[in-house]
Amino acid sequence: MDSSVARERALDAAEELFYGRGVQAVGMDDVRSASGVSLKRLYQLFPAKERLVEAYLERRDTRWREQLAAYVEERHGARERILAVYDWLGRWFDEPGFRGCAWINAYGELGAMSTPVAERVRAHKRAFREYLDSLAAEAGLPAAVGGQLFLLAEGAMVTAGITGSVKPASEAREAARLLVRAA
Repeated sequence: MDSSVARERALDAAEELFYGRGVQAVGMDDVRSASGVSLKRLYQLFPAKERLVEAYLERRDTRWREQLAAYVEERHGARERILAVYDWLGRWFDEPGFRGCAWINAYGELGAMSTPVAERVRAHKRAFREYLDSLAAEAGLPAAVGGQLFLLAEGAMVTAGITGSVKPASEAREAARLLVRAA
């Protein structure tokens, strides 16, 4: 197995395990067992578990933002694209195995102990905020609206993760609709 295949298998296993059970509950031996990558190779690819967590969050960030943008871009009209963010969140919250926001979860587990993981989480949140800022600007809304839309989305993510309900997405969507209309 070449390094790129081993890396992808390790990341696939890490994502399933870290997201499903939590980062601290999963050891490198668990990732080895789930991936079929030897422990020696796993440590060659990721010299520390922290590096594997960073890589998992980075790869998930790329996919998450690409999927969100693809969904939103299918909508016509700037204001409709803003509301589509919350529609997409509702679809995400309804996926089997949804356990809340991977970055919030990782930050809650490791943020105080791991500067690299905290920075990876901050980079994801910063990129999401910038995306919402760009949607608000495209709609001709005041600059502050992007941050308010971000807080609505983040609140929906936390609430959905805790309650196991998709309802926070529609509630945040309605609040965003009122905010956009008022702005």
